[in-house]
Amino acid sequence: MRHFSSAHAILLTAALVAGITGCDRGKPTNSPPVNPPQPAAAPTPPVAPPVAAPTTPPQTTAPPAPAAHTAITTDKLEPYECGTITRLHTLGGVFLASQPKPEDFAQAKKGGVKTVINLRHASEIKDFDEKQVVEAEGLAYIHLPWDGPAELTDAVFDQTREYLKTAARPILLHCSSANRVGAVWLPYRVLDGGLSWDAALAEAKTVGLKSPDYEAKAKDYIERHTK
Repeated sequence: MRHFSSAHAILLTAALVAGITGCDRGKPTNSPPVNPPQPAAAPTPPVAPPVAAPTTPPQTTAPPAPAAHTAITTDKLEPYECGTITRLHTLGGVFLASQPKPEDFAQAKKGGVKTVINLRHASEIKDFDEKQVVEAEGLAYIHLPWDGPAELTDAVFDQTREYLKTAARPILLHCSSANRVGAVWLPYRVLDGGLSWDAALAEAKTVGLKSPDYEAKAKDYIERHTK
């Protein structure tokens, strides 16, 4: 049996140490390399929802401003309508009417009327104060009341003719049914409008003249005032 000497033991130990040391230093091992830790992925930023493009409102054309309403001015007597007035004619900026209701004066103002001439007594109009209503609309108010042949005097004819010539037009001249209106219209048309008696009488009757007594008073006045 062969025995190692102590020298042999020392040499063997040295060789083992050298071999082990040599493996650690230079000789690659057969073990697969260990993957280094990968850096954590950056967090994905939140995706903002798509922003809708601003909607351009459709281009619209503004409607034209309404034209200012002006009262008509006719060269011949014509029927007309205004609110609830039952009988109404117009000629040359004068509206010849039966009794308007309160709301009709507002409508007349929209139609351009500037002056109201009332031939009725205040006691005849029981539903409202006409002067107050008319003036509240900003219209000029002229009160020339008369009723019946006895009250149809030269002064009434004179004043009516003067108002029709000088008051701001358009004028709304009214009574109850336009009978009185036709009576005072007759002398104005003959003496100031240059119409013949027959033509003026036809107009007055169209307007509303019905009373033979009023017609007779008008004819007498015209004959005495014809130059």
